[in-house]
Amino acid sequence: MLSQAIYTRRAPVVNRKSKHILIVGGGYVGLYTGLRLQRTLRRELREGTVRITLIDPRSYMTYQPFLPEAAAGNISPRHVVAPLRRVLPKIRILNGMVSKIHHEAKTVTFEPPAGQHQEIEYDVIVMAVGSISRTLPIPGLEDAAIGFKTVGEAIALRNRVIALLDRAETSDDEDVRRRALTFVVVGGGFAGIEALAELEDMTEDAIKYYPSIEKKDLRWVLIEASDRILPEVGPEMGKWTAEQLRERGIELKMETFLQSCEGGLVKTSDGDEFESATIVWTAGVKPSPVVNSCDLPLDERGRIKTTTRLTVAATKDAFAAGDVAGVPDMTNAGQYCAPNAQHAVRQSKVLGDNITAYLQGGQLADYRHRYAGSVAGLGLYRGVANVYGVKLRGFPAWFMHRTYHLSRVPTVNRKVRVVADWTLSLFFRRETVSLGEIEHPRDDFRAAAATMPKKK
Repeated sequence: MLSQAIYTRRAPVVNRKSKHILIVGGGYVGLYTGLRLQRTLRRELREGTVRITLIDPRSYMTYQPFLPEAAAGNISPRHVVAPLRRVLPKIRILNGMVSKIHHEAKTVTFEPPAGQHQEIEYDVIVMAVGSISRTLPIPGLEDAAIGFKTVGEAIALRNRVIALLDRAETSDDEDVRRRALTFVVVGGGFAGIEALAELEDMTEDAIKYYPSIEKKDLRWVLIEASDRILPEVGPEMGKWTAEQLRERGIELKMETFLQSCEGGLVKTSDGDEFESATIVWTAGVKPSPVVNSCDLPLDERGRIKTTTRLTVAATKDAFAAGDVAGVPDMTNAGQYCAPNAQHAVRQSKVLGDNITAYLQGGQLADYRHRYAGSVAGLGLYRGVANVYGVKLRGFPAWFMHRTYHLSRVPTVNRKVRVVADWTLSLFFRRETVSLGEIEHPRDDFRAAAATMPKKK
């Protein structure tokens, strides 16, 4: 009750006659659209004729392309996130969940971390809730695997990999060592390949401090259902990437499915069976489940049906973009924009301008995207790129990968911090220490308290 009272008392006094724009989601689309609206509606926000609210469970936006580098220790995890309140000072940020959207009544049900849920009214809604990992009903997957979409998952994975090196170094049991030193990644897209390559590169550095562990003791396995990896960079560069990974001793199980992983016992469709203490799931995404609790139209893939102008189809006062939206691709008839960061960032600019035009009675623009290409990092000084038809590999591709993503990180503050991390790594070796105890900070205290004699 106290937390609810404090929350209510701090709520700002608003002009009920002002237009209320509600942004649901604080990822790429939510943050970049908010940045755009802060500029295009500067006067309206100052005069109070427009107010903007953004709702997200987290108080920050994660720049996901840097998660592999954060997991490998090249970038501090604090530097791959942008604090929403700092970046969007003219927008009210509410942390919590939207459990239901009733667009016909222009309300959403908001559930804060503490206190009672409440109904929030709006005039215009922007659906930017993004996506979650797309899982399959594979026995053991829920208990044995970890995703790779959040900074928490990336750092937990880093801590786990290093902790398993510690376990293997400490044990003389071959079965324990083999299980600890076997790492599995499911999914051969950007997330899977970059996570696999960066972590393998990190462990190669780390084992220099583990006398009993040699490179040949490490087993890295990629399981991919299709016949190629990194389809975004094209067949030629994807094939080259596969060859490079194999040269590094990484097993690529192509056209193979994960059948089960109960208790860490991995069984694949090619008949292989082995134990692993680390299973990373990166096999695709699906729209946030909040879309199933709204009255907005959905397409056959469960995404919000969206026009080329990023308005919700046949619906007034509603916009959508990013992974949650089925946006028609004007450069490829009959297709839809892929759920990736490149589209999300570019759609946000058009989305912000279209919302401003919508409020001011102007003309809305179509989202037309010229495909620039793709870049991927494969560990320190290694990468692959296919940009405007120019194919790069090795150090040039790695440099382009870093340069491109640095240009897309929001705010100068974050750009400088990332560059500082990279600069320090040129002179000092990256830290290879597991801080897994931060995931369970009260365990030691509980153990100490348990030793105290009980009062009679």
